[in-house]
Amino acid sequence: MTGWQMRRASADDAEAVAELRATVLRPDLERLGRYDEHRVRQRLRDGFVPQHTWIVEVGGAFAGCIALRPAEDAHWLEHFYLAPDLQGGGVGTAVLRRLLAWCDRAVLRVRLNVLQGSPARRLYERHGFVLETEDPVDVFMVRDPVGQGA
Repeated sequence: MTGWQMRRASADDAEAVAELRATVLRPDLERLGRYDEHRVRQRLRDGFVPQHTWIVEVGGAFAGCIALRPAEDAHWLEHFYLAPDLQGGGVGTAVLRRLLAWCDRAVLRVRLNVLQGSPARRLYERHGFVLETEDPVDVFMVRDPVGQGA
């Protein structure tokens, strides 16, 4: 996959990311009966940390984001959103591979949660994430580092 790049996020990116989150999550949140026009954006604003976030650009334009937040026993992969018209074209896979390769080199365990029934779960499973626990809304997954003697 070519034509994409990642750059560090800034505080100025928060609103674009909040809008993308609302667009991307809407079908799954509506299916689960959990969509709230205000809350979906505010939760991103409340948890947006530019220092842990990268912006994905395709052809020089904003196309998505991904975050990796350090925690006590793992790093949390969060806010991984890609514009709907780019989903399924390999950009998301390439971004995830790059981030996980860095995690493997740093010997980092990675956790995430994905909404029940989300097609994104298959992407994560293909990249080594396994079920840790789940509830009626969220599926929590974990991936241990691979290679480099991990």
